[in-house]
Amino acid sequence: MSSLEELRKKIDGLDLQLVELLNERARVVVEIGKLKNKTDKPIYSPDREKEILEKIVKANKGPLPDKCLVALWRELMSGSFVLERPLRIGYLGPAGSFSHTAAMLKFGQSVEYEPLADIWSVFGEVSKGHCDLGIVPVENSTGGEVVETLDALVDSDVKICSEVQMAIHHCLLANCPLGKIEKIYSKPEVFTQCRNWLSATFKDAQTIAVASTAKAAQMASEEQGSAAICSAVAAELYGLKVVCENIEDIANNVTRFLVISRQDARPTGEDKTSILFSTAHKAGALADVLDVFKRYGINLTNIASRPSKKREWEYYFFSDLLGHREDENIVKGLEEARKHCFQLSILGSFPRAKELL
Repeated sequence: MSSLEELRKKIDGLDLQLVELLNERARVVVEIGKLKNKTDKPIYSPDREKEILEKIVKANKGPLPDKCLVALWRELMSGSFVLERPLRIGYLGPAGSFSHTAAMLKFGQSVEYEPLADIWSVFGEVSKGHCDLGIVPVENSTGGEVVETLDALVDSDVKICSEVQMAIHHCLLANCPLGKIEKIYSKPEVFTQCRNWLSATFKDAQTIAVASTAKAAQMASEEQGSAAICSAVAAELYGLKVVCENIEDIANNVTRFLVISRQDARPTGEDKTSILFSTAHKAGALADVLDVFKRYGINLTNIASRPSKKREWEYYFFSDLLGHREDENIVKGLEEARKHCFQLSILGSFPRAKELL
């Protein structure tokens, strides 16, 4: 058997080879960046990202787990973005929010992150070109849809280019004992996800909704007798103590985030298409649209509604369809569905997220 010293020398030699190969790869990335800048192609390509990560997983024969290699390649791609052109990514801030965590897991440490005050601001900064990409929460497996994101999708011209699914674990953070807490800050959706725990634990504490969980932590750190429901990461950032962990009512608590851009993604073979539509205010109008999707074999993975701000008692419907907007059945189905709608807009086609980050 080889000695410990011999094995360590072997690792040192392999590390040097890896550094050389990674920098050789980086030099190719630089050339790709030059070509993209000449043709005005986007730096981030969700379809290419999916292709690369799937090849890495397929090529992996172990003993390293797939998750380890995927995480390494995400960081490698993050560094590659910087070599092509630094990406600026807007998220619902401040730092330490769940949106911030999802963005870093998706895009790594090397890109630029821009904390923004609310979800509308994320859409606005992407639309204006101040941010290349934005990441926003759209639905939670416990609490349902994030209405601010749905409303922003109605009025914005941005496209959905990717999606992220992340497990969410809530903590109660404070700098005082549980019995001294008088106010609790968090997002409205978070209070919904922790409703049973809150009602069983507190009788008199006031719950106060704020724009983000990180903002909640920031406010709790500045006020006596205040607490926040947010991530454990926020405790370190804002100097708070974790009073209670994993207080969500359902352990399998997952939030889906959308990555927004000024254009969507090319087909990958495993895609979703998000649409927004409104129908005539008459009996069977929605059923007529759904019947079109059924006849063209279009599978809807979800449907949500929001009241229209233009007409009383009329609604916008949001739906995700399996498939890409360029797929033949999707093209024909949407064309026919438009005949039954006041409005039908494609919000974007993007690769399906099948794993949790």
